[in-house]
Amino acid sequence: MFERLKKKLRSFTSTVTKTIEEKIVEKGKAAISGETILDEKDVNAPLEELELALLESDTALSVVEELIPRVKANLIGKKINRGANTEEIVTDALKEALLEILSCNNFDFDEFIESREKPVNITFVGINGTGKTTTIAKVAKRLLDAGHSVVIASADTYRAGAAEQIEEHASRLGVKVIKHQYGADPAAVVYDAVKYAKANHKEVVLADTAGRMHTSVNLMEQLKKICRVTKPDLVLFVDEAIAGNDAVERAKRFDELIGIDASILTKVDMDVKGGAAISIAYSTSKPIIFMGTGQGYDDLEKFDPAKFVERLIG
Repeated sequence: MFERLKKKLRSFTSTVTKTIEEKIVEKGKAAISGETILDEKDVNAPLEELELALLESDTALSVVEELIPRVKANLIGKKINRGANTEEIVTDALKEALLEILSCNNFDFDEFIESREKPVNITFVGINGTGKTTTIAKVAKRLLDAGHSVVIASADTYRAGAAEQIEEHASRLGVKVIKHQYGADPAAVVYDAVKYAKANHKEVVLADTAGRMHTSVNLMEQLKKICRVTKPDLVLFVDEAIAGNDAVERAKRFDELIGIDASILTKVDMDVKGGAAISIAYSTSKPIIFMGTGQGYDDLEKFDPAKFVERLIG
């Protein structure tokens, strides 16, 4: 995954490393110490290439405009001596800048579940076809494995077959599903699921809502009603990494219209670009908490900014 972005980041590191080493050799001819100080002209050309590479990898322009100056600031004025590990110096400068972008509002889902008053009400939102329902099943499996009891609210009363889809997942996992008839008020479904959870001492309610575009006024109003009536503890936006900048724009609009607390990226295993993961976290100022890496219920990876950056750069 993220092969294109990995390749471009490593190319940048290699280019700047070569520039530094050539400069150290040149300095060494005139001075015994062989020390050099990076200046702007040493990094401008590689940074321009990095900027283009990030944009080509579906990194949002606003993120690129924030990231490049950070990398530049981490490099310019740095004293480097002969014998220093120049590649490591450049790599660390890039890693530090990426971590600053990705580490906004760190959020630990497991700690959140443990600390909240029960039942914890979690609503999942997003558009059609991004793997939202499967993601709910994956989260349910994670919660069950951690010893929590779960009930699912089938609040997608808009799409034919939605209830059957979530029921199939729930049956495999041994989880109760609360549903109403097709066309019913989805807010009432979630309300009843929370009521059921309280009466039966279930710890977590996972609400599956109808996929909708942010431009669907009626459906967005319906989603606002769900949040207003049931007051979820957590609203999670789900979209696919391969959607790139479209996913970024949708995350921003969902946040503006209903307010999201965090994001989950699906189909990360199919994403060769990698820019969406960087962009969504920065553009919404909300953390990414999970990445879907396959079709199995265990294919849900906790998002760790440091591990993510290490995976990108190595």
